[in-house]
Amino acid sequence: MPHLVAQAARGEFQPPVYRNAAPAVLYEHAVAFDRGQISDLGAIVSFSGDKTGRCPQDKRIVEGEESRDDVWWGPVNIALPESSFELLKRQALEFLDGCERLYLVDGFAGWDPDHRIKVRIVCSRPYHALFMHNMLIRPTAEELAEFGEPDYVIYNAGQHAADTSIPGVAHETSVALSFEQQEMVILGTEYAGEMKKGVFTIMNYIMPKQGVLSMHCSANEGHNGDVSLFFGLSGTGKTTLSADPHRDLIGDDEHCWMDSGVFNIEGGCYAKCLGLSYEREPEIYGSIRFGAVLENTTIDPASREVDFSDGSLTQNTRVSYPIEFIPHAKTPCIGGHPQNIILLTCDAFGVLPPVSKLTPQQAMYHFISGYTAKIAGTEQGVNEPEATFSACFGAAFLVWHPTKYAEMLAEKMERHQATAWLINTGWTGGAFGVGKRIPLTFTRAIIDAIHTGQLKVASTLTDEVFGLASPTSCPGVPAELLQPINAWADKNAFRKTALKLADLFERNFDKYREGASPDIIAAGPQLASH
Repeated sequence: MPHLVAQAARGEFQPPVYRNAAPAVLYEHAVAFDRGQISDLGAIVSFSGDKTGRCPQDKRIVEGEESRDDVWWGPVNIALPESSFELLKRQALEFLDGCERLYLVDGFAGWDPDHRIKVRIVCSRPYHALFMHNMLIRPTAEELAEFGEPDYVIYNAGQHAADTSIPGVAHETSVALSFEQQEMVILGTEYAGEMKKGVFTIMNYIMPKQGVLSMHCSANEGHNGDVSLFFGLSGTGKTTLSADPHRDLIGDDEHCWMDSGVFNIEGGCYAKCLGLSYEREPEIYGSIRFGAVLENTTIDPASREVDFSDGSLTQNTRVSYPIEFIPHAKTPCIGGHPQNIILLTCDAFGVLPPVSKLTPQQAMYHFISGYTAKIAGTEQGVNEPEATFSACFGAAFLVWHPTKYAEMLAEKMERHQATAWLINTGWTGGAFGVGKRIPLTFTRAIIDAIHTGQLKVASTLTDEVFGLASPTSCPGVPAELLQPINAWADKNAFRKTALKLADLFERNFDKYREGASPDIIAAGPQLASH
């Protein structure tokens, strides 16, 4: 059908262009036209094709006149000529114009009315439309009628390969963003997470310009109004730990810290579901119902029962659902100033304590470092955990230099007297392959003790290599687990491994040393005495 995209851009929403279609309509279309299946739990099961994770190596930012001096250029933000973006956009529009039907999703990013932006998604797969219906903030009927022109448009032509003859396009997968044109073009990948993280990247550029800190973190709120932030890369526990039955969920992945408190960027949650069970994560499991999207999971062909243990398609099986599916979700998703800043890491070396209370300087060092392990399947080509450093626990989505976000966090933490913690949800008793993953029940007990204030006043022991102060006791956690050396059978192996990881920290921090204060540098591992 010719000129569908042009019609949509002019606001002429006529079939076969479906604007903000109801989930039931998108279900019908997913089954009829998109190989979708309905699971026994009521969620739609969809498949993203060859790409089952993000492709950060294929992300490009247009080097435009207005944004050129703002962007942290390098491996994270690779420059793309404006002329190349135009060619990619033309490719996407020609593909979308040739589709039998199109789906438009108009929604908001940001729950605070003064800071939200209007986003439009143009796509050809009903599963993508339902996914972004869940992940954007859904307008009311009145807001949709008065939506007008969007601030940003994402053209998702992921079923069509990018032209590698275009300058700056290295592969058939291309995710290109122009801040000047306020548009994003996706080609060669049907993984829905590219749209979600594209919106986050946009907010990571816009918000700091307004003095608002954008953050890759989850957030929840206690009954007394105390807010906690959980920073961490995918697989470290942001979604799981923030879905706490005793606290209200503000959001599971992306937030902003403004002058009056924090707000969620998204209208939904995107949780990993490999190994998911009601017993382990009842809040998330209970959200898998009509309206939810199960991505790349397998189901029994006869019973339609979901096999959450099956990672044959990918280790990165996912579920997307509106945030109100969580029983204790707080809507509007806005809270006060955080009292606890929790930095989550999945330590594949098995040497970091399960919990450490950080000084302000240590908080900045570990925030800038962003150490964790990439979990299998989160990104294309990652099949087993590997040590990595990701600035601000989300370097792949940063636009400005990491120190800008770190300085904003430090200023807000100091002004509002927030306490920082480093939580290891990774291995204990040995490195990956030898030790065991720290049980979720112990991590939850640690988080509970932080929220009750017990760990804030607990006695501590300081690690000799990393200088981390770890509590000597915590209700519900074996004492020998709190000091990681005690969980290792071979103490010499522990010390060697700790020094190896400390050296990796130091090498990684070299790129930020010039812009860091002496106090922050001194807050890192001390190798000279070893």
